[in-house]
Formats: sequence, C-alpha cells, structure tokens
Amino acid sequence: MTTRTRPRRSPERVSPLQETVTAALDDMKAVNVKVLDVRGLTDIADTMVIASGNSDRHVRSIAENVARKAKDAGFRPLGTEGARDGEWVLVDLTDILVHVMLPRVREFYGLERLWDTGEASGPLDTKPGPKAVPDAPDSPPTTAKAKTRPARRPAARRQRPAT
Repeated sequence: MTTRTRPRRSPERVSPLQETVTAALDDMKAVNVKVLDVRGLTDIADTMVIASGNSDRHVRSIAENVARKAKDAGFRPLGTEGARDGEWVLVDLTDILVHVMLPRVREFYGLERLWDTGEASGPLDTKPGPKAVPDAPDSPPTTAKAKTRPARRPAARRQRPAT
C-alpha cells in the first residue's frame, strides 16, 4: 500500500487562507499572534497559528471571527472546539489550525515550545526539576522496595440487642 502525499507549498509564499486568518485576528485585536510552520513535524496541518485574548469572551469572539472570515473567503472550517468554555478555542481550517487561548492557558501548555523549530528556541525543559539519570551499563538495575501496609481486618459488626 502506497501513501500519497500532497504537494507542499514553498514556505516563503503566504496562502490566501493564512492572510485571511491573520487579518481576522488583527480585526479582533488578538494579542501575541504567532504563526508556526509545522510542515516537517506533522501531517495534520501545514501552519499553526497561536493567539491570545484578554478574556474568555474575547477568546470566543476572536475564534468566531476567524471562522466567519474564513467561511466568507470560501474556506470551510472543519470544526471549532472549546468555544463553550472560552479558555482555549481551536478552529480547524484543514491546512491551518488556529489556537486562541487565555494567556495563562497559553503559558501553561506552551504550544510554542512544542511546535516551534527555530534555532532561537531553547530546550523544552527550561524549568528546574528532577532529571532522569540513565543507569550505568555495569551496574545491575535497582529495584525500589515498595512500602507495604499490613492488611486491615474488616471491623467486626456489633450486634444490636434484641428489644
């Protein structure tokens, strides 16, 4: 079985859909808009656009505006997820995925760190914490003994005196 791949556009040229999406984000005053080219990383989309809104209502209205402008331009959105809560709304436009989220949600999930392939990006584990240390090849693997609790007996039922 052979898998056909669709031809990829050159990264220098911006698609009309991407222009429509960025214009819709600008119209609604989306904050901190970042466009990521994810062609070499995944097959689900060519471009991922990440933007923030100031409130859950702002996030929902930005996502609705993106979907409406894309539809008006002739690009049918496949779906919208998360519009009910309004903390993180995903608009799927086939070749472009648009993530609109609150700044705290955006910082927590860190999609830019996951999908950005630029040389300027740092390592994924920028926060200090425990790191895995590989076992030495000569030493046998260590097994930690789990603490075991003694088994509890079920409490005896008291019998009520007959009245």
